Order: sequence, then structure tokens, then C-alpha cells
Amino acid sequence: MKKISIRKQIAHLSVVLIALTGCHANAQNEAFEFEFGSDNTWENMISGKSGEEATIKWINVNTVKEGWTVGDDGVLVNLGHPIGVVRSEKQYENFILHVEWRHMEAGGNSGIFAWSGADPKGNSPLPDGVEIQMLELDWVNINAKDGVPQPIAYVHGEVWGVGGVVTKPDNPRGERSKSIENRAKGKGEWNTYDVVCVDGVIKLAVNGKFVNGISKSTQKKGYLCLESEGAEIHFRNLKVIELPPGVTSAEQIAPLLSN
Repeated sequence: MKKISIRKQIAHLSVVLIALTGCHANAQNEAFEFEFGSDNTWENMISGKSGEEATIKWINVNTVKEGWTVGDDGVLVNLGHPIGVVRSEKQYENFILHVEWRHMEAGGNSGIFAWSGADPKGNSPLPDGVEIQMLELDWVNINAKDGVPQPIAYVHGEVWGVGGVVTKPDNPRGERSKSIENRAKGKGEWNTYDVVCVDGVIKLAVNGKFVNGISKSTQKKGYLCLESEGAEIHFRNLKVIELPPGVTSAEQIAPLLSN
């Protein structure tokens, strides 16, 4: 049996206690930030200046510091509690995102929000934007209703607008767009997402093949958000390549937040 370090056990216990006690509300307003991943511009890439990439700074929105750790190996570990997000320091409009992720618990739930306002409203701990889902494969069985598993599409990279952002699905499953091929891997295995976001259009490649997408997003410039949603998830090799801007109206841009 794999041993869990005392440090990790304490970290898990800390975030669970925060989520279950009256300190939860104050903890979610905790000001902290960390660096993880990198961004660069398309212009730099094609002119041979790929070495000029910058580290991405992530700012807490409504989670806790104990829930996020960047290891010496460059892997970002999120423990999943409380439910909420951290956001990128800057907004992105047109870009390519590469990220690798793996769930460490059966049925784990997480995701990335693109073009987000990073400002949850009402009772929801999650923001608006376009959600790019990251679910562990056993989620459909753990959340079965009357013994019937949930649709398998849930766990293979669905994409859809949330929090008032409207999108047109490439492969409709209600308001969501489902992948046309099931390519995600299960607990403990690394998955790769390559996401191209241009002018309100998003195309998602799962483990080396483009299989999903949306278009006509009503919001097409905003923050990136990493989601904490109840289970431990690891991220690595997150890279953003910014592409040239498009014609975007003020109504299609998420409000700027102070850093």
C-alpha cells in the first residue's frame, strides 16, 4: 500500500477542517497567490524568442492556501476543498492552452474555465465563462441514478458556457458539447488537453486528437480559472501561447479585477 506522508495528511486534514468549520467564509477571502505554468506570445514563438516566456501568476478567488501546492517537480497539487477557483493574473483573448492533468480519486471532478469573469455570483462558488470539464471516469458510476450510470459523455471532456455565458455546441448534448470520441484516462493516469481559443470558438484535443468544441461564445476575453471541486487533482506543463487579438466589443470582455 502506498504510504501517505505526514505533511500531506496534515494538509488534507487542514482543508477539510476549514471547509467544515465557521472559519470557511473567512478562509475563502484569504489573499494568496502562486506561480505555475508559463505564457508566451505567438510573435515570440515564430521569431525565435521562445525563451522569453513568463511565469503565470494565479490569484485566489474563493479557496484556501493549503489547498494548492507546487512541488519541486513542477506539479501543481489541488486537494479539492473547498469548492472554488483560483484565477490567472491577466486576461486572455485568443490563445492556445496546453495542460496535463490527472485525478487521484475515483469520480474526481475539476476543470478549467476560459474567458471567465472569475467572480462567482450568488450562492455559486464557481464563476462564469466556458468550462472545459475534467472528470475521472468512475464519476458516471458513482453518480448513478436508480442504478443507471450517468451518460459517458460527462467524463470525456465536455465544453459549455456557464454563469450566463452562452455558447453553441459542436456536438450537442443539451447546452453542452460532448466529445465525439471517448479518449480520457482514469485515476492516476495523466491526460493531455490542447485547447485552441479564438474569437469565441474553442476546440479541444483530448490526448492527441481534436474531439470537441463550441462556437459563438458571448464572452470571448477573460481570465483562466483552475477549479477545486471536491477531490485531489494534479496539473503539470501548463503553457499558454497568446495569439493576435480579434475584434471584440466591450460587452464580450469580462470585467477587469484588481490584482
